[in-house]
Amino acid sequence: MIIGLHHVQLAVPAGSEPLLREFYAGVLGLREVPKPPELAARGGVWFRGEGVEVHLGVERDFRPARKAHPAFLVDDVDALAAAIPGAVPDDLLPGYRRVYVTDPVGNRIELLQPR
Repeated sequence: MIIGLHHVQLAVPAGSEPLLREFYAGVLGLREVPKPPELAARGGVWFRGEGVEVHLGVERDFRPARKAHPAFLVDDVDALAAAIPGAVPDDLLPGYRRVYVTDPVGNRIELLQPR
């Protein structure tokens, strides 16, 4: 029986960590958490927020996730949409206001605010 979700992992290209830090920490407000030393050598970066953790792992033949995506609950979808170029609003999910954005390497991210 599943009792919770520990983290979501997205693939990223090698060397993209500075851009990812700017987006996931600087724009989305997550805090970076250190990777265990055994895993840090592989590259990538991990972030955590209240009730959410996202691991960004280096994949050699990286292709961004265009359909599969994490959906983050946010407290101000308008402010985030304004801070992220190319944000696409979509109000088709009952009970939520939402936008789709892409991270700096092209992965799809959904941002949801309860109505």
